Amino acid sequence: MPTTRPTPEPPAPRDGAALLEGAPPLPRDFYARPPLVVARACIGKVLVHRTPEGIAAGRIVETEAYRGPEDLAAHSAGGRRTVRTEIMFGPAGYAYLFMLYGMHWAFNIVVASEGEPHVVLVRAIEPVLGLPLMSRRRGVAPGRVELTNGPGKLCKALGLDRSAYGMDLCGAQLSLLPGAAGRIGRSPRINVDYAGAWAKKPWRFYERGNRYVSVSPRH
Repeated sequence: MPTTRPTPEPPAPRDGAALLEGAPPLPRDFYARPPLVVARACIGKVLVHRTPEGIAAGRIVETEAYRGPEDLAAHSAGGRRTVRTEIMFGPAGYAYLFMLYGMHWAFNIVVASEGEPHVVLVRAIEPVLGLPLMSRRRGVAPGRVELTNGPGKLCKALGLDRSAYGMDLCGAQLSLLPGAAGRIGRSPRINVDYAGAWAKKPWRFYERGNRYVSVSPRH
């Protein structure tokens, strides 16, 4: 008889306070790996930002890998090194923030080895803690997917802006904590058509079936 592979169990319901309690930030070694490895490994991890307003956190459900300088979709394409991209050339485990369309901040993680300008863009999170705070920041009801289903949306919800540029993710203020993921899918990256053949690279990772994933496919 043919055998069927069991369907993986979805992650258990998330308790934000329990996820944060006693969990240390992920170590530098987590980030000091190739961008595709880190981009996939980030799915399910909990992104936490502690501010004077309070703590806000969400499970990462969508990421994209960028591997400069050969990757024409990366800000470091061709070895471009500017004031904006300087942090990308430093050690792994630091935050790279940039403006999308001159209006919205986007949060990236510097990965791999020093001198290799590779990053992972966090595209969407599933809120797990601080929903009232995130809702006030966004002006969006706590239960709506629009709260955090995009890179600019999640940054506003978490209170991430220019001040987070270069922040150490192994510190207490901004960090990733351990977390589990469901089934992971992958696809080409979003809105990088200008990169030619690089736009077709399947370097986007997402948690299948999660309603906070920003762009289809969500299966």
